[in-house]
Amino acid sequence: MNKLGLQFLRYVCVGGVAFAVDFGTLYALTEIAGLHYLVSATAGFLLGLATNYAMCLVWVFHVRTLQNRVHEFVVFGLIGIAGLILNNLILAGLTELLKFHYLASKMVAAAAILVFNFSLRRTILFSGPAASMPIDRNRP
Repeated sequence: MNKLGLQFLRYVCVGGVAFAVDFGTLYALTEIAGLHYLVSATAGFLLGLATNYAMCLVWVFHVRTLQNRVHEFVVFGLIGIAGLILNNLILAGLTELLKFHYLASKMVAAAAILVFNFSLRRTILFSGPAASMPIDRNRP
């Protein structure tokens, strides 16, 4: 398997864990805590984002474009926020306009966001000619 294929496969696995955190939070906050599904979706997405970032650094990407981790996380987060906006638009559109169950809508949104986030994060943060610095797993 080539490097891109392996990265994508690992990103899908990481995305699965992040999705479980996201989806579980969505369900728990909506069904148990009684919050509106879009509020719950936002909280879940943000927890999934933090999970995804940590796991991507440990297991998926081995080079980085930015040396400063704070800047890197900000860009990672901005891509995540763009994904969140797209996520909530898909979720609301499918749920409110097409009358899908909100959990079914989330499944569709998650597939779209997976490809969106991987493409942008790999291109902007973890590849390309500028990405020649290996990740130092011992640095905080």
